[in-house]
Amino acid sequence: MTTAGHDLKPVLVFDSGIGGLTVLREARVLMPERGFIYIADDAGFPYGGWEEQPLRERIVRLFGDLLERYDPEAVVVACNTAFTLAGTDLRHAFPDMRFIGTVPAIKPAAERTRSGLVSVLATPGTVKRAYTRDLIQSFASKCHVRLVGSENLARMAEAYIRGEAIPDEAVLAEISPCFVEKEGEKTDIVVLACTHYPFLANVFRRLAPWPVDWLDPAEAIARQARRLVPLVDGAEHPEGFDFAVFTSGKPDFSTRRLMQGFGLTMS
Repeated sequence: MTTAGHDLKPVLVFDSGIGGLTVLREARVLMPERGFIYIADDAGFPYGGWEEQPLRERIVRLFGDLLERYDPEAVVVACNTAFTLAGTDLRHAFPDMRFIGTVPAIKPAAERTRSGLVSVLATPGTVKRAYTRDLIQSFASKCHVRLVGSENLARMAEAYIRGEAIPDEAVLAEISPCFVEKEGEKTDIVVLACTHYPFLANVFRRLAPWPVDWLDPAEAIARQARRLVPLVDGAEHPEGFDFAVFTSGKPDFSTRRLMQGFGLTMS
């Protein structure tokens, strides 16, 4: 039996800005029969500098509106800061919705490292979150884990993917603390704990003082979404979805062009 595309609910992908596009790209490959709605809370960007309670309230309030308006099959919260802070609140507030979260990939990093030296490159909010420290305690207690909170990289990544030039010195200043030498060993894995950062991965590789594995969680998040969202045999890709919504209502020209490059229209 063939299911008409418009009968399939969309998958909503949420981020503070455009970093979640790295996750959307992978999700589309694994979920070709689904339509996607991309939500960028650019009016609140960047999340890293917010106080916890106001940001938690903002995210839950936003989702109250988004879920009612779009009625998605599932939500991918493609933002470490948002999910480590408000993931529990979202699941409590909306118990009937499937939420696929984004958390720092500390467990796979601990499993892969050979030197035992792992760095987590994140926003200041993710670094200070108890959730992040609990992950380290649970899965990486035998590793030396350095938490590096960058104030500026999310903005830099957004500018870079829009085509702006970013000075090497500025990027290097943000990533240098990730590289640790201890007792003859060197950091061999850096966890990219912000979905914006993979946009700069090639720059990171070029500037790094030695080769490391830059761990991008996007594919793992997409695999988890595929596990939680049922595959409907014979389903056709629906029309009317695959659009982006910016909470400011004022995305600039370069942002609109970028969205088009990802196959998204602007709502």
